[in-house]
Amino acid sequence: MLGAKLGSSLDERGLKLVLALFFLALAVPTAVLIWQARSQLKWEAFHQQRLLAEDLAARIDARQIKLIDAAEAHSFADYRFLVVEGDPSANFLQRSPLSGFPVEATLPGLVGYFQVDAEGRFSTPLLPPEGIVPKTYGISVDEHQARLALERQIREVLSENKLVKSGPAERDITPVAMKDEDDADQQLSSALADSAEHEAAASRGAPTGSEYFDRAIAEQTADDRSEDTLASDSRVGLTSEAQRAASGTASMQRTITPAGPTIARTKRKEQTAVAEPVRTDQLAESASNAGAPTSVTITTFESEIDPFEFSLLDSGHFVLYRTAWRDGQRFIQGAIIDQQPFLEDLIGVAFETSALSRTSDLIVAYGGEMLNAFGGAPANAYPNSRSDLNGALLYQTRLAAPLDSLALTFNANELPAGPGGRMLGWITLILTLVFSAGFYALYRTGLAQIRLTRQQQDFVSAVSHELKTPLTSIRMYGEMLKKGWADAGKKQAYYEYIYDESERLSRLISNVLQLARLTRSDPQMNMRPVIVAEVMDLLRSKIESQVEQAGFALTFGRDPGAENATVELDTDCFVQIIINLVDNAIKFSANAERKAIEIASRLHGKRAVVFSVRDYGPGIPKHEMRRIFKLFYRAANAARHETAGTGIGLALVDQLTRAMGGTVDTIARKSGTEFQVSFHNTNSNPSSGI
Repeated sequence: MLGAKLGSSLDERGLKLVLALFFLALAVPTAVLIWQARSQLKWEAFHQQRLLAEDLAARIDARQIKLIDAAEAHSFADYRFLVVEGDPSANFLQRSPLSGFPVEATLPGLVGYFQVDAEGRFSTPLLPPEGIVPKTYGISVDEHQARLALERQIREVLSENKLVKSGPAERDITPVAMKDEDDADQQLSSALADSAEHEAAASRGAPTGSEYFDRAIAEQTADDRSEDTLASDSRVGLTSEAQRAASGTASMQRTITPAGPTIARTKRKEQTAVAEPVRTDQLAESASNAGAPTSVTITTFESEIDPFEFSLLDSGHFVLYRTAWRDGQRFIQGAIIDQQPFLEDLIGVAFETSALSRTSDLIVAYGGEMLNAFGGAPANAYPNSRSDLNGALLYQTRLAAPLDSLALTFNANELPAGPGGRMLGWITLILTLVFSAGFYALYRTGLAQIRLTRQQQDFVSAVSHELKTPLTSIRMYGEMLKKGWADAGKKQAYYEYIYDESERLSRLISNVLQLARLTRSDPQMNMRPVIVAEVMDLLRSKIESQVEQAGFALTFGRDPGAENATVELDTDCFVQIIINLVDNAIKFSANAERKAIEIASRLHGKRAVVFSVRDYGPGIPKHEMRRIFKLFYRAANAARHETAGTGIGLALVDQLTRAMGGTVDTIARKSGTEFQVSFHNTNSNPSSGI
């Protein structure tokens, strides 16, 4: 009922429109739900990546705090070559823990340690004080030269950045061990004379010592502060010596908002004992004492040490420094650090070994200026457009003091495909396939139903006509015979006509019943081996009168090689196949110039027997040769309108042939059409070649 209504009310175009609207009604809400789920999963993944960035920044910050704490632990005296071990009165000296060579990289990228005293004298724990023979403390001549070269490198970095004044304080790289005692005394006296000159300059108001260092740092950090876009300036710069002296022992604190928790950093006090060279006026007295074991003296005092500061120099080096107070005098102690090794070890390694390196970039900036960028490698991406996240800010923070001028900026490139994202992708794919397959299946089903309905309508119309015409003729001729209106000569013709029409009705009814059985997939076949010669004789007896009465010449072509071949088939069904083919040939060749039908049998190779029915009618177009075997289909040519038919004859031929294990084919000839029906030759034996 529904199929009939569908077929009568819709055509193919209307069916497409109805199914398209139905598909959109399902697809649009589904797409909206998937999009919402995708957006939710995307931002959840973005939040997870941000948490990873926060955790990574906190771990980097924790490491730098640990490194700074280790540097903070060094005492005032550690920045000299010799330190006092144990009780100062024991006068027991040993090398400073910062005097090792090569320099122990307690800080990534460390070049070396330095100290600038109140008079501006530069020193480094790499070298012993003037007057101390290096080999006394196990320093060879080659090592001493290497230490002098490193000392010169550190001095040059500080001088280049105007943190200390270059000049006569630089040592001769000739090892002290290679000079005589008078030369050593002369060198020490010269150094002390330089100190006197610095003190004279200070009395004239010129910046000297730590104040000179302080001003240079302040100048270099001024531009950095003006470019800092992360937060307002919460950094506490170095104050002048006068400001520091006025503040006395007041506590200096800094509170920032770094990646980790807020940290308060204050100065500390410690009791310090240092070993210092004796003064010039003491040298003569010391020299007169032949048993004097050393040219240093032990001094004990209380020192105040400020927290470390951190700055970027114009040369590209980092400087980590602190202020130490001794007897109201200010000392600068710190370390020179190579920028790239420091950033790579502290930040780059941690970033590149994390999951973030596959989905984001990390930019390290100082005072608003980019220092380095660590790029992420492509990964299995979250199912979204890369462009909508490319360069998006993921997380931004600063490190804790003293590295609070270093900013970490994480930019997302893409989001990793988590379990939810992959599942959503599979669900989307499955729904797309289901909708597409469902749309196609519904379209094909609906189209088939429309075509079937129309074919059934055509079939009913054709069968009605096919039944009505012979019944009307039979009734008319029967009535004429009954009433005696026909003479003796015409009676025989009327009887033959009635007989032919009844045969025609029998064939039509037989075709309809056979088609019904095949449609129900319940074919009742009586298969048995039959010799080809017997089949051909049976066909002649069944078809000869039908063809001759239609006015056609019938020819039987019999291949001698196929006469004794055996085929397995149902003879009644086979005869019905040939009768339908002959009937089709008669109907469509009625107006042909040559009215002839040829039936033949031949061997095809060794394994098949081919039965053919040939006519000399108008033929069948090539594009319709396979369609003519479809149920209720009739060729669209002029002969169709001139001949009666139901469109089930050739369809029944095809189905009966397949049911018996054979094949049917159509061959276009120069004149007319040839139908070939093939069956397996049961006499063939592949092993023997028979």
